[in-house]
Amino acid sequence: MEQKSNSFLETEKVGTLMRKYAVPCIISLLVAALYNIVDQIFIANASYLGSYGNAANNVVFPLTVVALSLAVMIGDGCCAFVSICLGADKKEDAHKSIGCAVVLCVLVSAVLTAVYLIFQEPILTVFGGRVNDETFAQAKEYFTFISIGIPFYMFGQALNPIIRSDGSPKFAMASTVGGAVINLILDPLFIFVFRWGMMGAAVATVAGQVFTAVLAVWYLCHMKAIRLKRESFGIFGGLMKKFIPLGFTSFLSQISLVASMAAVNNMIVKYGAQDAVFSQAQYAQIPMAVVGIVMKFFQIVISISVGLAAGCIPVVGYNVGAKRMDRALELFKKLLIAELAVGFIALLIVECFPKQLIGIFGAANESAYYTEFAVKAFRTYLCLMPMATFNKGTFIYLQSLGKAFQSSVLSLIREVVFGVGFALLLPVFFGLDGVLYSMPVSDLLTFLIALVLIRNIFQTLKS
Repeated sequence: MEQKSNSFLETEKVGTLMRKYAVPCIISLLVAALYNIVDQIFIANASYLGSYGNAANNVVFPLTVVALSLAVMIGDGCCAFVSICLGADKKEDAHKSIGCAVVLCVLVSAVLTAVYLIFQEPILTVFGGRVNDETFAQAKEYFTFISIGIPFYMFGQALNPIIRSDGSPKFAMASTVGGAVINLILDPLFIFVFRWGMMGAAVATVAGQVFTAVLAVWYLCHMKAIRLKRESFGIFGGLMKKFIPLGFTSFLSQISLVASMAAVNNMIVKYGAQDAVFSQAQYAQIPMAVVGIVMKFFQIVISISVGLAAGCIPVVGYNVGAKRMDRALELFKKLLIAELAVGFIALLIVECFPKQLIGIFGAANESAYYTEFAVKAFRTYLCLMPMATFNKGTFIYLQSLGKAFQSSVLSLIREVVFGVGFALLLPVFFGLDGVLYSMPVSDLLTFLIALVLIRNIFQTLKS
């Protein structure tokens, strides 16, 4: 009898598999997050850009997350479905779902790029770009070149989890790291030597994304567990209905960040204008720049959290397909412990070292108000990070079990109902500080809901 593809996922120790898959996934997601963060660090330390460039970067950031959300919906959904197919030895569905995901990603990225280029100014306005004229001008410059690179960015991000599902997590990691290294080399060259400003930061980013996309194309031609054929590529409605729902939680976790940032940015513009300090023209961009930096740090932590859980998707999916629920339960216990550990370490950093963190982003070139608001923002906005990482791990684990509906509903409640709702509501009562309270309140309420779902997961897997 022919051995099933990737059968080691059913026999190797769960802890070993978790390390093997989660660590490269964490690194890949961290590197993807660092693209924008590296840009912001160099922008912040360029005296001719400063907090205006920081604020502009924050305006554009959620628009790159829109692209990422669509890419991970396609890629993570395909990854989960392919892993289940391989566990159940359904190779036909596996190779066609990958081909379908590739075609879908190309089409969606082309449409998104066109929308960004055509409706650039109104889109930037919605995300708070008109906080002042200088911020808006720099945001337009950065956004134009980032939009051109969207197809490469989406292709690389969508193929990354698919490559992991084929049993090559290290290659997935290496392709992303290679792109980030290119960005890291070109950023200081374009910003400080050539003085290309926001355009230089964007071009450096796109160059790295092109490199990652090229490696993804090469891998498609050299897959291990799955062999793609000409007939693999097409839009297969039946398969899309199966793998897209499995990636919907990944989509929600990213796109809801966009909705939250749109709400936060607009509340910053509105209530910053009522603040005694930030209502002054020379300081108006500071709250937006600072909150953007705090959210970037949060994204680093969440990238680790998501990487832990997403790295487990091929392992869980395979064992669910093979009816090994005991191994799926063991992995879930280890995942929850790891998620809490990540959250507590991050909490320790933001509570003890906020000045050092903001110092990385050019605080020395700014007023005392910049540092003062940043310290408050780090300590308040991120005070319940252990709950945030715990919640995120639960969302994605549900996804890997094939429970797309439960996962999507929980993610929707956290990110849209709570995340956007409290960002709009709390500033009414607490002004600018209300924006900072919205994150911990949302995480606390979601944590209480997650505990109920976790109990159900344990009961289901045990039975």
